[in-house]
Amino acid sequence: MNPRVALVVLCLLLALSGCASKRPPAPPPPAVLSAAMWQQIDQELIEASVGATGSANDYARRSMRVWKEQVQQRTESDFIPWFTGYWTQQWLTMKVAWYKMNSGNGADPPEKRLALYLQEQYHDRVIEPVAEQINPEAIRDRASELYLQLFGQQLPAIIQRYNAPPDQISQRLNRVPAIALGPPDARNATLYQLLRAKPLNEQPAWLALRQHLNQQAAKLASKTQVGLSSVATRASEKLGATLAPRGIASAVAAAVGKAAGALISVAATGIGMMTHDREHPQMVEQLRVILNVALNEEWKELMENRQSGAMAGVYYLSGQVEDSLLSKDAQSQAPAPASSRGEPASTGLSLIRDEAGAANLKPWP
Repeated sequence: MNPRVALVVLCLLLALSGCASKRPPAPPPPAVLSAAMWQQIDQELIEASVGATGSANDYARRSMRVWKEQVQQRTESDFIPWFTGYWTQQWLTMKVAWYKMNSGNGADPPEKRLALYLQEQYHDRVIEPVAEQINPEAIRDRASELYLQLFGQQLPAIIQRYNAPPDQISQRLNRVPAIALGPPDARNATLYQLLRAKPLNEQPAWLALRQHLNQQAAKLASKTQVGLSSVATRASEKLGATLAPRGIASAVAAAVGKAAGALISVAATGIGMMTHDREHPQMVEQLRVILNVALNEEWKELMENRQSGAMAGVYYLSGQVEDSLLSKDAQSQAPAPASSRGEPASTGLSLIRDEAGAANLKPWP
Protein backbone atom coordinates (compact mmCIF):
# COMPACT_ATOMS: atom_id res chain seq x y z
CA MET A 1 0.00 0.00 0.00
CA ASN A 2 1.18 3.47 -0.77
CA PRO A 3 2.56 5.02 2.47
CA ARG A 4 0.62 8.22 1.84
CA VAL A 5 -2.66 6.34 1.40
CA ALA A 6 -1.95 4.32 4.53
CA LEU A 7 -1.32 7.51 6.47
CA VAL A 8 -4.62 9.05 5.30
CA VAL A 9 -6.53 5.89 6.23
CA LEU A 10 -4.90 5.85 9.67
CA CYS A 11 -5.84 9.50 10.26
CA LEU A 12 -9.45 8.83 9.28
CA LEU A 13 -9.66 5.86 11.62
CA LEU A 14 -8.22 7.89 14.50
CA ALA A 15 -10.67 10.72 13.81
CA LEU A 16 -13.64 8.37 13.72
CA SER A 17 -12.60 6.64 16.92
CA GLY A 18 -12.20 10.02 18.59
CA CYS A 19 -15.73 11.07 17.56
CA ALA A 20 -17.17 7.78 18.74
CA SER A 21 -15.60 8.19 22.15
CA LYS A 22 -17.14 11.64 22.68
CA ARG A 23 -20.44 11.70 24.56
CA PRO A 24 -22.86 14.62 24.97
CA PRO A 25 -22.19 16.51 28.19
CA ALA A 26 -24.38 15.49 31.10
CA PRO A 27 -26.98 18.07 32.15
CA PRO A 28 -26.04 20.09 35.21
CA PRO A 29 -27.50 18.84 38.48
CA PRO A 30 -30.54 20.73 39.80
CA ALA A 31 -29.65 23.93 41.58
CA VAL A 32 -30.02 24.44 45.30
CA LEU A 33 -32.53 27.29 45.40
CA SER A 34 -32.51 29.99 48.04
CA ALA A 35 -35.64 31.47 49.61
CA ALA A 36 -35.22 34.56 47.39
CA MET A 37 -35.19 32.37 44.27
CA TRP A 38 -38.33 30.58 45.41
CA GLN A 39 -40.00 33.95 45.74
CA GLN A 40 -39.02 34.69 42.14
CA ILE A 41 -40.43 31.33 41.07
CA ASP A 42 -43.67 32.09 42.92
CA GLN A 43 -43.83 35.43 41.09
CA GLU A 44 -43.42 33.65 37.76
CA LEU A 45 -46.16 31.20 38.73
CA ILE A 46 -48.43 34.19 39.44
CA GLU A 47 -47.56 35.67 36.05
CA ALA A 48 -48.31 32.30 34.46
CA SER A 49 -51.73 32.34 36.15
CA VAL A 50 -52.42 35.89 34.95
CA GLY A 51 -51.44 34.98 31.40
CA ALA A 52 -53.60 31.84 31.42
CA THR A 53 -56.53 33.89 32.76
CA GLY A 54 -56.19 36.42 29.93
CA SER A 55 -56.15 33.72 27.25
CA ALA A 56 -59.13 31.93 28.83
CA ASN A 57 -60.99 35.26 28.91
CA ASP A 58 -60.35 35.76 25.18
CA TYR A 59 -61.79 32.31 24.49
CA ALA A 60 -64.85 32.90 26.71
CA ARG A 61 -65.58 36.31 25.17
CA ARG A 62 -65.38 35.00 21.61
CA SER A 63 -67.56 32.00 22.44
CA MET A 64 -70.15 34.12 24.25
CA ARG A 65 -70.38 36.41 21.23
CA VAL A 66 -71.21 33.38 19.09
CA TRP A 67 -73.87 32.35 21.65
CA LYS A 68 -75.38 35.85 21.63
CA GLU A 69 -75.48 35.98 17.82
CA GLN A 70 -77.27 32.63 17.66
CA VAL A 71 -79.79 33.71 20.31
CA GLN A 72 -80.49 36.90 18.36
CA GLN A 73 -80.93 34.99 15.11
CA ARG A 74 -83.28 32.50 16.71
CA THR A 75 -85.26 35.29 18.37
CA GLU A 76 -85.71 37.03 15.00
CA SER A 77 -86.57 33.89 13.06
CA ASP A 78 -88.84 32.16 15.59
CA PHE A 79 -89.96 33.98 18.72
CA ILE A 80 -90.79 37.43 17.30
CA PRO A 81 -92.82 36.08 14.33
CA TRP A 82 -94.63 33.70 16.69
CA PHE A 83 -95.45 36.31 19.34
CA THR A 84 -96.54 39.05 16.92
CA GLY A 85 -98.61 36.74 14.70
CA TYR A 86 -102.35 37.43 14.53
CA TRP A 87 -103.51 34.03 15.77
CA THR A 88 -100.96 34.02 18.58
CA GLN A 89 -102.29 37.37 19.72
CA GLN A 90 -105.80 35.96 19.65
CA TRP A 91 -104.71 32.95 21.68
CA LEU A 92 -102.89 35.18 24.19
CA THR A 93 -106.02 37.29 24.48
CA MET A 94 -107.95 34.20 25.48
CA LYS A 95 -105.26 33.27 28.01
CA VAL A 96 -105.36 36.73 29.57
CA ALA A 97 -109.14 36.49 29.80
CA TRP A 98 -108.85 33.16 31.54
CA TYR A 99 -106.18 34.53 33.89
CA LYS A 100 -108.44 37.47 34.77
CA MET A 101 -111.37 35.20 35.52
CA ASN A 102 -109.19 33.13 37.85
CA SER A 103 -107.10 35.89 39.43
CA GLY A 104 -108.70 35.71 42.89
CA ASN A 105 -108.06 33.44 45.85
CA GLY A 106 -104.34 34.16 46.02
CA ALA A 107 -103.63 33.38 42.35
CA ASP A 108 -100.83 35.28 40.61
CA PRO A 109 -101.89 38.39 38.64
CA PRO A 110 -102.54 37.87 34.89
CA GLU A 111 -99.37 39.66 33.75
CA LYS A 112 -97.18 37.41 35.93
CA ARG A 113 -98.85 34.26 34.64
CA LEU A 114 -98.47 35.51 31.09
CA ALA A 115 -94.80 36.28 31.77
CA LEU A 116 -94.21 32.71 32.91
CA TYR A 117 -95.91 31.39 29.79
CA LEU A 118 -93.80 33.64 27.53
CA GLN A 119 -90.63 32.61 29.36
CA GLU A 120 -91.45 28.96 28.70
CA GLN A 121 -92.05 29.73 25.03
CA TYR A 122 -88.82 31.73 24.75
CA HIS A 123 -86.86 28.93 26.39
CA ASP A 124 -88.39 26.25 24.15
CA ARG A 125 -88.14 28.28 20.93
CA VAL A 126 -84.81 30.06 21.44
CA ILE A 127 -82.62 29.13 24.41
CA GLU A 128 -82.95 25.34 24.24
CA PRO A 129 -82.28 24.97 20.49
CA VAL A 130 -79.22 27.26 20.76
CA ALA A 131 -77.96 25.31 23.80
CA GLU A 132 -77.76 22.18 21.66
CA GLN A 133 -74.88 23.85 19.82
CA ILE A 134 -73.39 26.23 22.40
CA ASN A 135 -74.33 27.40 25.90
CA PRO A 136 -72.79 29.57 28.65
CA GLU A 137 -72.38 26.68 31.10
CA ALA A 138 -70.27 24.68 28.64
CA ILE A 139 -68.23 27.79 27.82
CA ARG A 140 -67.58 28.33 31.54
CA ASP A 141 -66.37 24.74 31.97
CA ARG A 142 -64.12 24.88 28.91
CA ALA A 143 -62.62 28.23 29.98
CA SER A 144 -61.69 26.71 33.36
CA GLU A 145 -60.09 23.69 31.69
CA LEU A 146 -58.21 26.00 29.33
CA TYR A 147 -56.84 28.01 32.27
CA LEU A 148 -55.32 24.87 33.83
CA GLN A 149 -54.00 23.64 30.48
CA LEU A 150 -52.27 26.93 29.67
CA PHE A 151 -50.89 27.25 33.20
CA GLY A 152 -49.38 23.77 33.03
CA GLN A 153 -47.79 24.47 29.64
CA GLN A 154 -45.71 27.27 31.19
CA LEU A 155 -44.20 25.15 34.00
CA PRO A 156 -41.40 23.41 32.02
CA ALA A 157 -39.96 26.78 30.96
CA ILE A 158 -39.98 28.03 34.57
CA ILE A 159 -38.23 24.85 35.77
CA GLN A 160 -35.61 25.16 33.04
CA ARG A 161 -35.04 28.85 33.65
CA TYR A 162 -34.14 28.28 37.31
CA ASN A 163 -32.81 24.72 36.92
CA ALA A 164 -35.25 23.92 39.70
CA PRO A 165 -35.54 20.39 41.10
CA PRO A 166 -38.76 18.98 39.58
CA ASP A 167 -39.70 17.18 42.80
CA GLN A 168 -39.53 20.45 44.72
CA ILE A 169 -41.71 22.15 42.08
CA SER A 170 -44.22 19.33 42.63
CA GLN A 171 -44.12 20.00 46.37
CA ARG A 172 -44.64 23.71 45.77
CA LEU A 173 -47.68 23.16 43.56
CA ASN A 174 -49.02 20.67 46.07
CA ARG A 175 -49.08 23.39 48.74
CA VAL A 176 -51.21 25.70 46.57
CA PRO A 177 -54.95 25.16 47.20
CA ALA A 178 -56.89 25.54 43.94
CA ILE A 179 -60.33 24.37 45.14
CA ALA A 180 -61.43 24.72 48.76
CA LEU A 181 -65.10 23.75 49.03
CA GLY A 182 -64.85 21.14 51.81
CA PRO A 183 -65.68 19.52 54.06
CA PRO A 184 -65.50 16.73 53.09
CA ASP A 185 -61.89 16.61 51.94
CA ALA A 186 -62.86 15.27 48.52
CA ARG A 187 -64.20 18.76 47.71
CA ASN A 188 -60.71 20.22 48.12
CA ALA A 189 -57.85 20.00 45.61
CA THR A 190 -54.41 21.49 45.22
CA LEU A 191 -53.12 23.01 42.02
CA TYR A 192 -50.91 19.96 41.54
CA GLN A 193 -53.88 17.59 41.82
CA LEU A 194 -55.83 19.46 39.16
CA LEU A 195 -52.87 19.67 36.79
CA ARG A 196 -52.27 15.92 37.15
CA ALA A 197 -55.94 14.84 37.04
CA LYS A 198 -56.72 12.75 33.97
CA PRO A 199 -59.49 13.04 33.10
CA LEU A 200 -60.34 16.26 34.90
CA ASN A 201 -64.08 15.56 34.81
CA GLU A 202 -63.59 12.64 37.21
CA GLN A 203 -61.79 14.71 39.84
CA PRO A 204 -64.22 15.04 42.83
CA ALA A 205 -63.22 18.60 43.74
CA TRP A 206 -63.59 19.67 40.09
CA LEU A 207 -67.14 18.29 40.01
CA ALA A 208 -67.84 20.08 43.30
CA LEU A 209 -66.66 23.37 41.77
CA ARG A 210 -68.95 22.93 38.76
CA GLN A 211 -71.88 22.22 41.07
CA HIS A 212 -71.03 25.29 43.16
CA LEU A 213 -70.94 27.55 40.07
CA ASN A 214 -74.24 26.16 38.78
CA GLN A 215 -75.87 26.93 42.13
CA GLN A 216 -74.52 30.47 42.02
CA ALA A 217 -75.90 30.95 38.50
CA ALA A 218 -79.34 29.67 39.55
CA LYS A 219 -79.58 32.36 42.23
CA LEU A 220 -79.33 35.20 39.73
CA ALA A 221 -82.41 36.38 37.88
CA SER A 222 -82.21 36.13 34.11
CA LYS A 223 -82.16 39.49 32.35
CA THR A 224 -84.05 38.00 29.41
CA GLN A 225 -86.78 36.86 31.79
CA VAL A 226 -86.98 40.40 33.14
CA GLY A 227 -87.36 41.65 29.58
CA LEU A 228 -90.09 39.12 28.88
CA SER A 229 -91.87 40.21 32.05
CA SER A 230 -91.91 43.73 30.64
CA VAL A 231 -93.29 42.40 27.36
CA ALA A 232 -95.89 40.37 29.23
CA THR A 233 -97.04 43.36 31.31
CA ARG A 234 -97.57 45.50 28.21
CA ALA A 235 -99.15 42.62 26.30
CA SER A 236 -101.47 41.79 29.18
CA GLU A 237 -102.71 45.38 29.38
CA LYS A 238 -103.20 45.64 25.62
CA LEU A 239 -104.78 42.21 25.19
CA GLY A 240 -106.99 42.78 28.21
CA ALA A 241 -108.34 45.94 26.61
CA THR A 242 -109.45 43.99 23.54
CA LEU A 243 -111.72 41.86 25.68
CA ALA A 244 -114.26 44.63 26.28
CA PRO A 245 -115.99 44.56 22.84
CA ARG A 246 -116.24 40.76 22.93
CA GLY A 247 -117.06 40.28 26.57
CA ILE A 248 -114.92 38.39 29.05
CA ALA A 249 -117.35 35.48 29.30
CA SER A 250 -117.22 34.67 25.58
CA ALA A 251 -113.42 35.03 25.56
CA VAL A 252 -113.10 32.56 28.40
CA ALA A 253 -115.49 30.20 26.66
CA ALA A 254 -113.22 30.31 23.61
CA ALA A 255 -110.19 29.64 25.79
CA VAL A 256 -111.74 26.44 27.20
CA GLY A 257 -113.11 25.31 23.85
CA LYS A 258 -116.85 25.77 24.37
CA ALA A 259 -118.87 26.15 21.20
CA ALA A 260 -120.48 29.39 22.37
CA GLY A 261 -117.23 31.27 22.12
CA ALA A 262 -115.03 29.07 19.96
CA LEU A 263 -115.59 31.08 16.76
CA ILE A 264 -115.19 34.80 16.25
CA SER A 265 -117.51 36.24 13.64
CA VAL A 266 -116.16 36.77 10.13
CA ALA A 267 -116.65 40.53 10.41
CA ALA A 268 -114.86 40.74 13.76
CA THR A 269 -112.02 38.61 12.44
CA GLY A 270 -111.62 40.76 9.36
CA ILE A 271 -111.52 43.97 11.41
CA GLY A 272 -109.10 42.38 13.86
CA MET A 273 -106.76 41.28 11.08
CA MET A 274 -106.80 44.73 9.50
CA THR A 275 -105.97 46.33 12.83
CA HIS A 276 -103.27 43.75 13.49
CA ASP A 277 -101.67 44.26 10.07
CA ARG A 278 -101.61 48.02 10.64
CA GLU A 279 -100.00 47.69 14.09
CA HIS A 280 -97.73 44.72 13.31
CA PRO A 281 -94.56 46.61 12.22
CA GLN A 282 -94.63 48.75 15.36
CA MET A 283 -95.27 45.69 17.53
CA VAL A 284 -92.31 43.85 15.97
CA GLU A 285 -89.97 46.79 16.47
CA GLN A 286 -91.01 47.34 20.09
CA LEU A 287 -90.53 43.66 20.90
CA ARG A 288 -87.17 43.58 19.13
CA VAL A 289 -85.90 46.58 21.12
CA ILE A 290 -87.06 45.15 24.47
CA LEU A 291 -85.52 41.73 23.85
CA ASN A 292 -82.26 43.14 22.46
CA VAL A 293 -81.81 45.36 25.52
CA ALA A 294 -82.51 42.39 27.78
CA LEU A 295 -80.12 40.14 25.83
CA ASN A 296 -77.34 42.74 25.97
CA GLU A 297 -77.74 42.97 29.73
CA GLU A 298 -77.80 39.18 29.99
CA TRP A 299 -74.59 38.87 27.95
CA LYS A 300 -72.86 41.50 30.08
CA GLU A 301 -73.91 39.66 33.23
CA LEU A 302 -72.66 36.34 31.86
CA MET A 303 -69.28 37.86 30.98
CA GLU A 304 -68.68 40.06 34.03
CA ASN A 305 -70.28 38.28 36.97
CA ARG A 306 -67.35 36.74 38.83
CA GLN A 307 -69.54 34.31 40.80
CA SER A 308 -71.61 32.74 38.02
CA GLY A 309 -70.56 34.04 34.60
CA ALA A 310 -68.59 32.41 31.81
CA MET A 311 -65.30 33.25 33.59
CA ALA A 312 -66.47 32.35 37.11
CA GLY A 313 -64.51 29.08 37.22
CA VAL A 314 -61.33 30.77 35.96
CA TYR A 315 -61.69 33.62 38.46
CA TYR A 316 -62.21 31.15 41.29
CA LEU A 317 -59.16 29.04 40.39
CA SER A 318 -56.85 31.96 39.62
CA GLY A 319 -57.93 33.77 42.78
CA GLN A 320 -57.16 30.74 44.91
CA VAL A 321 -53.79 30.17 43.23
CA GLU A 322 -52.60 33.78 43.20
CA ASP A 323 -53.74 34.53 46.75
CA SER A 324 -51.85 31.47 47.98
CA LEU A 325 -48.67 32.35 46.11
CA LEU A 326 -48.82 35.95 47.33
CA SER A 327 -49.25 35.01 50.97
CA LYS A 328 -46.25 35.66 53.24
CA ASP A 329 -46.46 32.16 54.68
CA ALA A 330 -46.12 30.58 51.24
CA GLN A 331 -43.21 32.79 50.27
CA SER A 332 -41.32 32.04 53.48
CA GLN A 333 -41.59 28.26 53.06
CA ALA A 334 -39.20 26.95 50.44
CA PRO A 335 -39.72 23.25 49.59
CA ALA A 336 -37.21 20.96 51.29
CA PRO A 337 -34.81 18.98 49.11
CA ALA A 338 -35.77 15.33 48.78
CA SER A 339 -32.46 14.22 50.35
CA SER A 340 -33.30 16.04 53.59
CA ARG A 341 -36.35 13.80 54.00
CA GLY A 342 -34.26 10.67 53.52
CA GLU A 343 -35.68 10.06 49.98
CA PRO A 344 -33.75 9.67 46.74
CA ALA A 345 -33.79 13.01 44.91
CA SER A 346 -34.81 11.27 41.67
CA THR A 347 -38.11 9.95 42.98
CA GLY A 348 -39.70 13.22 44.13
CA LEU A 349 -43.36 13.42 45.05
CA SER A 350 -46.73 12.87 43.39
CA LEU A 351 -50.25 13.54 44.38
CA ILE A 352 -51.90 10.27 43.53
CA ARG A 353 -53.18 8.77 46.78
CA ASP A 354 -53.48 5.03 47.21
CA GLU A 355 -56.27 3.28 49.09
CA ALA A 356 -54.34 3.52 52.36
CA GLY A 357 -54.17 7.31 51.96
CA ALA A 358 -50.41 7.52 51.52
CA ALA A 359 -49.23 10.31 49.23
CA ASN A 360 -47.26 9.37 46.14
CA LEU A 361 -45.89 12.62 44.71
CA LYS A 362 -44.32 12.46 41.24
CA PRO A 363 -41.76 15.07 40.15
CA TRP A 364 -42.97 17.69 37.66
CA PRO A 365 -43.65 17.40 34.83
